[in-house]
Amino acid sequence: MKFKRVIARLDIKGPNLVKGIHLEGLRVLGKPEMYAEYYFNQGVDELIYSDVVASLYERNSILKTIKDTAKTISIPMTVGGGIRSLEDIREILSAGADKVALNTVVIKKPDFINEAARVFGSSTIVVAIEATKEKNGNYLAYTDNGRQFTGVEVIKWAKEIEERGAGEILLTSIDKEGTGEGLDIELISSITNKVKIPVVAHGGAGSKLHVEQTFNETRCDGIAISSLLHYGSLEIMRKKDKQKKLLEGNKEFFLSNIKNFKSFKNENVRSLKNYLLNKNISVRPPL
Repeated sequence: MKFKRVIARLDIKGPNLVKGIHLEGLRVLGKPEMYAEYYFNQGVDELIYSDVVASLYERNSILKTIKDTAKTISIPMTVGGGIRSLEDIREILSAGADKVALNTVVIKKPDFINEAARVFGSSTIVVAIEATKEKNGNYLAYTDNGRQFTGVEVIKWAKEIEERGAGEILLTSIDKEGTGEGLDIELISSITNKVKIPVVAHGGAGSKLHVEQTFNETRCDGIAISSLLHYGSLEIMRKKDKQKKLLEGNKEFFLSNIKNFKSFKNENVRSLKNYLLNKNISVRPPL
């Protein structure tokens, strides 16, 4: 049986887990390794780590986080952000990742998809698409964590990604990301109806219902969730932070203003998966 995947996405800036809205206004939540281990113990299927400033500063500083996380989890881990060469991919995989997510480098040099898939295998290569809907109704792709406009039309690009040998697409709606308003069903359907490779949808999940609707109404293979899980985990992580005294940066923004995030339900992986199972959606049972 092929299970739909429930995936935790963790955006990384330096040593910290961060979260924003529309990929902007990043605030610190805590240590990514602690969240990763917690989600793993809850039964999440995969993790996605994204270094959200790596492409902007043309560097990648996520290797230590990958190594630390790989010591405590045994589920697939995808890593993206700032990857520019085959050597970057090799280092990330050697650190413990199972897949890499490419965006900026392949927009600039599409042949890199072919090259990377040939060297590391298609199943290792994920191409990330960050999309926004224009006034004319077309979806166009962005890079650098939603900062850089490319003018690339998303559906055409998704088809090319598949033809060049990528094994999966990670599709983010910039318009929906961080809002808790629900995923962009139109965007997801426009891609999943045109390609045969797996598509993981990301951006906008604010409740269990949103996840259910997306699985029922689109052909996506998985949903990458961040805010919905992170906000439900804040108090647990806060206690662990106090015990270990590991936090760098200001997390109090979230803790003192959590009442303002009414779009998000207090959710965790286990309860989400049990809900989906009760709705006859085929997900791997939680631990």
